[in-house]
Amino acid sequence: MATPTETSAGSAASHSGAQAGSQTLSRGIRLLEVLAAADRAMSIDELAASLGVHRSVAYRLLRTLEDHGLVSRGGSGLVSLGAGLAALAASVSRDLQQAALPELAEAADDLGMTCLLVLLESDEGITVVSTPPRRTVAVSYQPGHRHPITRGAPGKALLMELPDTAWPRDASPELREEIELSRERGYATSHDEVVASLWSVAVPLVLPGQPLAAVAAIHVSLTRPEPELAERLHAAAAGIARAFGA
Repeated sequence: MATPTETSAGSAASHSGAQAGSQTLSRGIRLLEVLAAADRAMSIDELAASLGVHRSVAYRLLRTLEDHGLVSRGGSGLVSLGAGLAALAASVSRDLQQAALPELAEAADDLGMTCLLVLLESDEGITVVSTPPRRTVAVSYQPGHRHPITRGAPGKALLMELPDTAWPRDASPELREEIELSRERGYATSHDEVVASLWSVAVPLVLPGQPLAAVAAIHVSLTRPEPELAERLHAAAAGIARAFGA
């Protein structure tokens, strides 16, 4: 029979192992977040510095994530997000995505802009559907892309439906004034905020039993006046709601 001392030692060792496992998982998730926020390939040294860990620790994390297809390394050794993340993103709110895809595809063709469905997750917006127009030059914007809801039209459209008490603490007075205007006119806009040179218009989408969402259009230029773009996005949002049964 184990003595109290032995039992305590065993519990401490088990707790320490759990903490180590949690720390490793947390670091792996943080590494993915750093890559998503950077929106470019990064070196192992850059990732290690961002995480505040030794290069060898970052390398071990990368090997594990690479084995699961969540990151990939090019010939130059630079690290980028892997295709496995798109598969994970595709499983999020699958019914909503299936309802959204035809509506977004039609809107993208009508507007000549890439159309997105963005969901709220904590203080970030995550793109779960991205549909480029089929007959014009398109902007590539992959599912799984994350950005703070304080930046970009999709994030601001999410803020339009959030009570001020639920906003991120770093929201500026200027942003609050902008969102008040967005609420009055029914849509949010942005330029050069999440991805350099891109314009975006977005409207909120609220559905029962689903995360708060936004429908957005992005391009290197606006193909129509902002109110017209917003009107078409509102129509797409209404179509998604009908297809979803709301």
